[in-house]
Amino acid sequence: MNFLETITSALTAILANRLRSFLTVLGIVIGVTSVILLISIVTGLKTFITGQIQGLGSNLLFVIPGRLGGARSPGGVQANKLIYSDALNLRAKLSNEAQVAAVIQRSSTLKYANKNDKGVAVFGVESNYPKIISIKITAGRFFKESEQRSNRKVAIIGQTVRTNLFGQSNPINKTITVSGNRYIVIGIVAPRGSIFGIDQDNSIFIPFTQAQKQFGIDRLNTIYISANKSEDIKIIQAKAINILKKRLTEDDFTIQNQEQTLDTISQITGVLSLVLGGIAAISLIVGGIGVMNIMLVSVTERTREIGLRKALGAKPKDIRNQFLIEAVTLSSIGGIIGIILGIGLSLVVGIFFTTNTPLWSILLSFGFSMIVGVIFGVTPAIRASNLNPIQALRYE
Repeated sequence: MNFLETITSALTAILANRLRSFLTVLGIVIGVTSVILLISIVTGLKTFITGQIQGLGSNLLFVIPGRLGGARSPGGVQANKLIYSDALNLRAKLSNEAQVAAVIQRSSTLKYANKNDKGVAVFGVESNYPKIISIKITAGRFFKESEQRSNRKVAIIGQTVRTNLFGQSNPINKTITVSGNRYIVIGIVAPRGSIFGIDQDNSIFIPFTQAQKQFGIDRLNTIYISANKSEDIKIIQAKAINILKKRLTEDDFTIQNQEQTLDTISQITGVLSLVLGGIAAISLIVGGIGVMNIMLVSVTERTREIGLRKALGAKPKDIRNQFLIEAVTLSSIGGIIGIILGIGLSLVVGIFFTTNTPLWSILLSFGFSMIVGVIFGVTPAIRASNLNPIQALRYE
């Protein structure tokens, strides 16, 4: 029997039991679809975050509480020791080389007339924030330094806040309530999109000092340092570390430049991709077990057929190849359908937040489905090829 005839016999056997073949393929389909979809989501997340950070400029430094991978408190959480005086100290000593802005953040409910917007991210920022972080104002303006010093209750709102509270009407110079305090809207931020389901446009910006007063906050979420010259970024980073170490220890803060931040994100998303991809691959293994099970059943059902073919001159390798091809074909069909579904679902999910389906995830999923077919098809194929033709012909 030549190879073409072996393939034809394998396909005929598969089509003879369409429902059973479909149920067998289903496990492979689910596994491949899950792998592609999860990797697409994680890769899209990485792409989005990377784009956001790169959009901030190459001369930006991030100061965050605690040391990445450093010592932790007995409770398992790094204590936040960054305070406003740290930002003021950095600003004073780096005044000729960089700009510094402190940021605090809380969540609150906003009200306007009879409308509410819950879970809004309230950022307490300084007047120089737009110069350091690239946010665009589509209407109105950002607050001035004099307004920050005088604790004026003014706010710049995101697009989601505008839609939820004002619809299509103009919100400029209208008053909103933030946790019981009244603020005048003076500006609207350009759309910034969502990140992993978190709407960045459901946010407002208020003067730093007023946010401290309203929420009783003395700890900072972030300090941004923007170097005047990109080539000085490493020098300024070293200086900032030395300035902060006069009051804090190495475990109390982390300063990262854009390159270091992107490396950290790549490591995190890389591990996340492996973990989620590995979890999804388990369903592929389960699907492979299903392939093996159905092929063993097929060998039992076709014992007389195998005996007859051997009696007519079929070699053991012909029998083995036929059953192996059946297993690989089932896995391949499942892999192809899974790839189509995975890409389709990633496009649907992409409507809500960024997804990206890399070519390697498609090749990996299909290759893995083929390997599953081979590994789990070998045992039934060998069992079929080793059947004694005389005993097989007598099998009832």
